[in-house]
Amino acid sequence: MRYNKIVEATFLNRPNRFVAECLIGDKIHKVHVKNTGRCKELLTKGAKVYLEDFRGNMGTRKMEFSLVTVIKSTDRGNITVNMDSQAPNKVVKEALEDGTIKLKGMKDLSLIKGEKTFGNSRFDFYVEDIEGKSAYIEVKGVTLENQGLASFPDAPTERGSKHLKELIKVKEAGHLAFVIFVIQFEDVRSISPNDENDIEFGQALRLAKSKGVEILAYNSLVDFEGFIIKEPVKVLLD
Repeated sequence: MRYNKIVEATFLNRPNRFVAECLIGDKIHKVHVKNTGRCKELLTKGAKVYLEDFRGNMGTRKMEFSLVTVIKSTDRGNITVNMDSQAPNKVVKEALEDGTIKLKGMKDLSLIKGEKTFGNSRFDFYVEDIEGKSAYIEVKGVTLENQGLASFPDAPTERGSKHLKELIKVKEAGHLAFVIFVIQFEDVRSISPNDENDIEFGQALRLAKSKGVEILAYNSLVDFEGFIIKEPVKVLLD
């Protein structure tokens, strides 16, 4: 997944979850934040960020820029983190199409359809393979990192727990069911549920796993112009 036009900026502050103030050159701009999560460990004053530039292609937009990538400073060096919450679905679709993501129990895919409803939930993808097997997929973007360990979520998510419980019903109805965590940076060894922030999500994830829902996680190759899925990462549930 690649962005059309990117500019470098310096993050100053975040008045609300939708808006950040960034310095481009010597001018302060209000920019759209494409992630409503807390992201406090990422959006620190003075951090280098990259903005998607919509000047000349505004349409109905009110702001000229959207914040999509940040350089996180750690004791292990800098990490480039994509924090665009719309991007994980795009890279998963690309990875399903080119075979980077393999779905256990399925052969080559013949159908990949976005935004498919089952029961009381709308899932990110519905897929079928050449043998007619079907699956529902829920995608979760991950930006929270500590010492090479990723975790999700960074804030309580009732919707996330609801999706996991609905995926159990998907499995019981005879479909395959998958959760795919897209870790939006490269430097990571494993991922685990963030029980400290949302114990209900962690419990729902473990229950889903016990009921046959497949839990997958991948890190990413990220630069300021976009990112792609790299390789599988271990999921720790104990």
